[in-house]
Amino acid sequence: MAKAAENTFLTDVQTLRARAKASIEQGALTPAYQGNVKTAIDLLQTVVATELVCVLRYTMHSISVEGITSESVAAEFATHAKEERAHMMWAAERIDQLGGVPNLSPEGLATRSASEYGAGGNLVEMVRQNLVAERLVIEHYRELIRYFADHDPTTRIMLEKILAEEEEHATDMHDLLVAHEGTPFLP
Repeated sequence: MAKAAENTFLTDVQTLRARAKASIEQGALTPAYQGNVKTAIDLLQTVVATELVCVLRYTMHSISVEGITSESVAAEFATHAKEERAHMMWAAERIDQLGGVPNLSPEGLATRSASEYGAGGNLVEMVRQNLVAERLVIEHYRELIRYFADHDPTTRIMLEKILAEEEEHATDMHDLLVAHEGTPFLP
């Protein structure tokens, strides 16, 4: 008897089965979802746009970087572009799971994005642009993670995974700046 009382937060299997059979047109979205679906989709649309802008910026930089170490830096930029594309796909797929349609339209992309496209320039300027963009998305994604919290753990976990990679990108950009300018920013 004591064991049953300890697990009162668990829904009985019969109720779970009945819920699973009801509203099947909603796919993965079940009655236990505690978030606001429209707000979640809207916020994830900004993630999609932000990641698309990052893909474009890193790709442009990987093509246009010049200098003695440009090949290795171009390769780093290209790797980051590939990872940013994966982030965009994760967010787009999550929008689909929530019943939305990801907005991949180039029209208005810059206004939907948290980060900026940036510009070309020399190698150091490109690295600085990417570091600023990474720092911006790190802060933005931390806010989103706090927003989703336990109301939408799937989205929160996805954003935590993206955040970890964005922090790696920022460290990579910082290390490139140190290598090219010789002065570490970090203590």
